[in-house]
Amino acid sequence: MIKAGDKVRFLNAVGGGVVKSVISKTMVNVEDYDGFEVPTLISELVVVDDALSMNSEKRHARIRENEKVKEPVEKKEQPKVEPKYVAGKDTPDCYFAFVPQNEANPVDGELKVYLVNNSNNFVLYNYSHLKNKIYRSVESGKMNPNSKRYLESFTRMDLNELPDFQFQLLFFREESSALESPVIKNLRLNPVKFYRQNSYEKTRYFTQNALVISLLEPDLETEVAKLTETDLSKVVLEKEEPKVVVKRSASPDLVEIDLHIHELLEDTRGLSNHEMLEVQLGRFRNELETAIANGTRRIVFIHGIGNGTLKQELRKELSTKYKKYNFQDASFKEYGYGATMVILRNA
Repeated sequence: MIKAGDKVRFLNAVGGGVVKSVISKTMVNVEDYDGFEVPTLISELVVVDDALSMNSEKRHARIRENEKVKEPVEKKEQPKVEPKYVAGKDTPDCYFAFVPQNEANPVDGELKVYLVNNSNNFVLYNYSHLKNKIYRSVESGKMNPNSKRYLESFTRMDLNELPDFQFQLLFFREESSALESPVIKNLRLNPVKFYRQNSYEKTRYFTQNALVISLLEPDLETEVAKLTETDLSKVVLEKEEPKVVVKRSASPDLVEIDLHIHELLEDTRGLSNHEMLEVQLGRFRNELETAIANGTRRIVFIHGIGNGTLKQELRKELSTKYKKYNFQDASFKEYGYGATMVILRNA
């Protein structure tokens, strides 16, 4: 027989409670876990063990507690970083920096990318990638004077598919007699640069050596706009025929030839990939023959990584037409994976 004080649960519904009073032989008042008294048929109730009931009550109490509206947590304001000013640095000066986390082999670890504001100006910036004619904003914000901002990271796997880097910069001061013009800077970096140890240098901005690029150097378009009509006529005449450029090392025992097309020709407009490859191979043959005739000990051809076509063609000729001479990868420290050294005579 159910009596007042019994702990019960409902047979045909979720939950239960405590019998508060007996209404009749067939019905009682049950106080549920939410504190409401519910008239219930005795046939729809079952008495439960005290221990189970206590656990159930505790569980429901916890549920009710969790359902209470929590007081909003007051957010503490971050302390404001005071601008740092340095005498003599009022002119805008800004750099794009790649900081290797593995100094011994920069491309073997993470390359962290920073924007460095090296002036007494504030700067509003937008940093984007350009791929397939689409700009994708990566990071934007406001920088204090004489500060640096982390932008993103690259790994070795990313280097052969780097985007074009785009910067929009607006420099300003709290008080100034003139306004600075907005700066838009586009950068396209040759992946070979990251493999050369001498691309990284010590700066005051980072504890590690870093590859640092100025974002405020004059663009070619700006310089051309300053030319007179006479100067422009001279430029046009000089550009009619591609001018060949050859870079050599100062050492008589080692000749260094950079076969990157932009190092060989000042203008490649109108040339197909095949024609540019022929120019590179022609320079390779001429320089190799000259080095042999001059008794040079070693000659290094810088061909870069790219898709590997130039390197394959170069080594194919060395293996067939010049197989009496040994060749190997040039110093990784100096050239990364982008150069081949030919040994023409022993010391």
